[in-house]
Amino acid sequence: MRIDRLALGAHTARRRHKLIMTRPALRSIPAVEKVLQALGETGLPRPVVLARVRAALGALRKLPQIPKPDAVLDDLRRSLAALRHTRIQPVINATGILIHTNLGRAPLAAAAKDALLACAGYSNLEFDLAAGERGPRAAYLENNLALLCGAEAATVVNNCAAALVLILRHFAQSPRDEVIISRGELVQIGGGFRIPDILEASGARLREVGTTNKTTVADYARALGPKTALLLKVHRSNFFMGGFVESPSTEDLAALAKKKRVAFVEDLGSGAVIATERRSDAEHEPTPSEVLKGGVDLVCCSGDKLFGGPQAGLIAGRARFISALKREPFFRALRCDKLVLCALQATVDLYLAGAGESSIPAWQMLTIDRETLRQRADLLCTALQGLPVTIRIGKSRGQVGGGTLPRSALESVALELSGGALAPVVLSARLRHGTPPVIGFVSAGVVKLDLRTVFPEQDVLLAQRLREACENIPST
Repeated sequence: MRIDRLALGAHTARRRHKLIMTRPALRSIPAVEKVLQALGETGLPRPVVLARVRAALGALRKLPQIPKPDAVLDDLRRSLAALRHTRIQPVINATGILIHTNLGRAPLAAAAKDALLACAGYSNLEFDLAAGERGPRAAYLENNLALLCGAEAATVVNNCAAALVLILRHFAQSPRDEVIISRGELVQIGGGFRIPDILEASGARLREVGTTNKTTVADYARALGPKTALLLKVHRSNFFMGGFVESPSTEDLAALAKKKRVAFVEDLGSGAVIATERRSDAEHEPTPSEVLKGGVDLVCCSGDKLFGGPQAGLIAGRARFISALKREPFFRALRCDKLVLCALQATVDLYLAGAGESSIPAWQMLTIDRETLRQRADLLCTALQGLPVTIRIGKSRGQVGGGTLPRSALESVALELSGGALAPVVLSARLRHGTPPVIGFVSAGVVKLDLRTVFPEQDVLLAQRLREACENIPST
């Protein structure tokens, strides 16, 4: 008993000692309002900053030793800066990748941006101006998109994966719920999403035919049966296969589907509506009008890749199928908002007016010549003389990106920054952390800024950002 009392007394004494030791430390934690005043203007809403400050000060209570006030403020400033960097904001894309998924894919044409601004308030989204009553949604866009694709009808949803899911939910219903697809077309798209997963999420059952490298019409024909809902062809737009490969043509599959009276759908993905082979070094990319002429019942593709518009899933084909898709209850969950529809409408009209190549940025960047890029690089080098880094004009090999034209390497021109007291990764980080951020890449020990994806009107701003990034760098 005496031993227990002694142990209890010792424990109580230690606890009192701990409390006595920690009270002064806890009192050293700065007040919330004082921290807010010390931080000053952060460029973030006060409630956001307040939440971060409270969380940080609360975490100090769990530390064995309270840091000095300056260290607490420095940690908070880094935390708030990291939060600011996650805000969606404009960047200068100097990667040489035209359709950069991480940077928002295709940049919009000026006409599309003007349409976004004009329709940001009220619009006749579902209002018939002639009749003065409720009207159909996106009727003008659907009419013009059908014309552009050479289709009987067309509609749009919020992305190409959604278009595919909608099509499959409509056609693949028990007992006819099998979708026949080649094993060589079970591709993985951006973000880790895989075509088989998307198909199965729609409730369809996959019937894989052929092999990875070789599939014939006979393979499809043997798989056809009473449970077949449709034939699906997925264009391999984000990779290519060479060597001993074989894949049936759209026309041959269309003939088989027509003979067996099953629907035939093709997912083109990239959304090219202009002949990509106009560039001497680019391969041919099938267009919606091309595959529809080949006998496809429905075609779907992305709006924000080679099409050069906002994120959307474009569907074109037979009028009765388009009407059926729009009657699906699930269609409402996938439809686009007014801003997407306005931007897409403006983009479609540019194509129909014959101004696609000259007005849509993705096509402008795809077709610009190296001599023009070289001239811009010369002007930038002249404007940037005197910086504490070496700036040279070098070669670069860009990409179309976005899962399109995988064999097309774009010979380009880049500014190469080297030397100075900063490591290339540090200089690259400085460029990213400014306003606007400049996204380049490090290769062979230098920072490269590919000018193909930098808009000409951004050259002055790019030069300014380079000067800012090189401030306080000691000369070597």
